Amino acid sequence: MLKKLAKILAWMVAVLVLVIIILLVYVRSVATVDTPVPTSLAILDVKVEQPDSGLYTIGNNWFRKSESGLYELYVEGTPFERGVINGKLTHDLVQYQEEVFTGQLHQLVPSDFYLNILKYFVGWFNRDLDKHVSDEYKFEIYGISQAASHEFDDIAPPYQRILNYHAAHDIGHALQNMSLVGCTSFASWDSQSEDSTLIIGRNFDFYVGDDFARDKIIAFYNPDKGYKFMMVTFGGMTGVLSGMNMAGLTVTLNAAKSDIPSASATPVSLVAREILQYASTIKEAYAIAEKHKMFVAESFLIGSAKDGRAALIEKTPDGIDFYESGGDQIISTNHFQGKVLGQTELNKEHMRTSASPYRYKRVEELLKENGKNSVLKTAAILRNQKGLGNANIGMGNEKLVNQLVAHHGIIFQPEKQLVWISTAPWQLGKFVCYDLNKVFAKKMTKNEEVYEASLAIPADSFLNTPDYKSYSKFHSYRFPFNPRADLQPDSIVKWNPESYHAYMLAGDYYLKHEQYKEAVAAYRQGLTKEVATLQEKEHMERNLKTAEENLK
Repeated sequence: MLKKLAKILAWMVAVLVLVIIILLVYVRSVATVDTPVPTSLAILDVKVEQPDSGLYTIGNNWFRKSESGLYELYVEGTPFERGVINGKLTHDLVQYQEEVFTGQLHQLVPSDFYLNILKYFVGWFNRDLDKHVSDEYKFEIYGISQAASHEFDDIAPPYQRILNYHAAHDIGHALQNMSLVGCTSFASWDSQSEDSTLIIGRNFDFYVGDDFARDKIIAFYNPDKGYKFMMVTFGGMTGVLSGMNMAGLTVTLNAAKSDIPSASATPVSLVAREILQYASTIKEAYAIAEKHKMFVAESFLIGSAKDGRAALIEKTPDGIDFYESGGDQIISTNHFQGKVLGQTELNKEHMRTSASPYRYKRVEELLKENGKNSVLKTAAILRNQKGLGNANIGMGNEKLVNQLVAHHGIIFQPEKQLVWISTAPWQLGKFVCYDLNKVFAKKMTKNEEVYEASLAIPADSFLNTPDYKSYSKFHSYRFPFNPRADLQPDSIVKWNPESYHAYMLAGDYYLKHEQYKEAVAAYRQGLTKEVATLQEKEHMERNLKTAEENLK
């Protein structure tokens, strides 16, 4: 009987292993992406030249690092040419960014077994990704992928990896609940602007580690089709997060709450890229957004010099909405405001549980306090670290406009073709200004600065305060995907005494180490502070109850 049972078990295990192998082979086969076939590969043989120390060129294309710490890139030509040239000029940054990205994945998922499962899940999920990307951007991404390292070929070939990285923001946005995305943007014009021109400001608060945000590229694109444009990007990325074109149209992204998607579609950054490259008005931007299927919910804040105003295009995998404020200013945080999408149960739930409505009200409050808006006032709002009524709610609170995590802050003045971009750290360093008319007219033969020094906005004075030094210490313990074993609860609270998050971290430490009395005190104090999200409030309440029960 035992022998018979052993044979049955062995047979079942063999069948299971066979099924797993078949599934893995199937996923591998359906997830394989066909590489584009360029009409000519001649551009691959072009060499990078160095006409001056620190300046690298290929024909009219150039790449340099500004004294501001920002990298600057100019590329032109057909899609494949642009991609190859981009990759050749930014070769080290492309490879560095992938190292950082995969390193962060290992921190998030330290188990090799689960990483392999994740790899196959992403492969299955993105099996039709290339069908949702235009040939133009596939050729450009294929060109950039020529610069990718072969160190990660066990994950997928370079082209497939770089293509998939363009959907990483969407997947993380949809599946994570780690406060990685909490952007704020706003615009003023006509009666709400000091000189009546359109002014747009935004913080891109997408955080996956300081290393990921280290090497930002200010890219100036002169494509063979569409409008010339600039965007803030990083090595290997051809999608748009923030940008402005020569027609005076701007695009910024604000994530909204999404259901877990069932299949891939067009990455939001590539929808934004198409808008930036081919639209000159809000109506044209809407038409481009409408034709694409996306797999996350996103608000596009579109500013238009031709229209003299800004509006929101709100989009989900299943619908699209359009929102105008009815006045001369508009604000966008991370919830929908349109008549249709603003009334969905998912959006209402998100507004009830997230920091988004609070941040919206704070921007509204600051705009009212400041009177008619200006570029300098916009920078001050983007850097503001007070809560409603100028309350101190702790440094880094997600309810703040300035959460001290921004990948970048940016200000546009489309009618003047001017853009200001923050320098490190976060949006606290000086904002450097670029005049697009001058940059696109420039022929780079020697290494020189291209930003407008006279229009730079000085660094935030907060950088010179004891609070900044304290927050810098607190920051390294802030995120759950970057745990540190040397946390000292007393120090955490000392560095950020008005932050609920400091007390939550201290409470979690005490609870883990069975110091229940101290845990109770920490959680009780934390719950008296301004808590960013309902999820965190409930986390502290549950742990407080556990600690109290263990004291009995």
